Amino acid sequence: MNDNSRRDFLKTCALIGAAMKLGPFAGEAALAATAGPALSIAHFRSSPQSADAIAAEARKLTQEAVNGLGGMGRFIGKGDVVWIKPNIGWNRVPEQAATTNPDVVATLVSLTFQAGARRVIVSDNSCNPSVACFARSGIQQAAQKAGADCFTMEDRKFRKTNLNGKALPAWELYGDVLGVNKFINVPIVKHHGLCKATLGMKNLMGVAGGQRNRFHQDLTNTLVDLATFIRPTLVVMDAVRVLVANGPVGGNLADVKRRDTVAAGTDQVAIDAFGAALLGYKPQEIGYVMEGQARRLGTIDFESLKPRRIEVG
Repeated sequence: MNDNSRRDFLKTCALIGAAMKLGPFAGEAALAATAGPALSIAHFRSSPQSADAIAAEARKLTQEAVNGLGGMGRFIGKGDVVWIKPNIGWNRVPEQAATTNPDVVATLVSLTFQAGARRVIVSDNSCNPSVACFARSGIQQAAQKAGADCFTMEDRKFRKTNLNGKALPAWELYGDVLGVNKFINVPIVKHHGLCKATLGMKNLMGVAGGQRNRFHQDLTNTLVDLATFIRPTLVVMDAVRVLVANGPVGGNLADVKRRDTVAAGTDQVAIDAFGAALLGYKPQEIGYVMEGQARRLGTIDFESLKPRRIEVG
């Protein structure tokens, strides 16, 4: 081993060792971050209108975004148990862009199994009644068809967990999430009336229980406390449809715009900064994105990562 290789090896070991002290997936996230590109952006050249064509677009964009990072095998190994966390928070249909595109989710399930996963779980702690959200979003049917277990969360399984955060010393997190090997965060890009944007770090609220309205008293810090602890193995951001106003619940199709994009990455801050740009914001306008950079979770300068840009269709 030459001196440069030794320095790289020691740097990687130090990064993983430090990260593993922070949360259940932090070590895996640190390892993946050292192994290849940090950001991949797949964009569809056209904007098809039929339901079947949009579904095909979402599947292709997801596949290409993950391939741009080196493929799902970079993140998932044989025998892994994987939690895929979309936004299933609201009783809305996919066309209203308040929940993650079900075809993005199903494609990730398939890719994860192809990479060797033993079990894939898809779930979220919904804001509206969960049974209705899971069905109307289309996510439950799509995830189950692809082979995942997709079920609503049980109140009894949330347990108090030490986060050692600025605003959240501890919080109730879903115990089953903490027991899996890998965690894939799958937000949809949308407006939020309080913090301007619901993006990847905001989507992590779906693993939390308790009185989550308390998060909103200081979203800048509570969201980053959670993101520091969880550290997803991979983030895949759905921007096929984007809710540009009256979020996070939406409902009016006039507030939905097509961006025909799926981005994938290992840098939570960079991918959220990119999502903010799709909504017309600078990352400096989103408090939790800036706080994420301040705590060294990533960079708001996503272009500095030299993202792989892939034109599809």
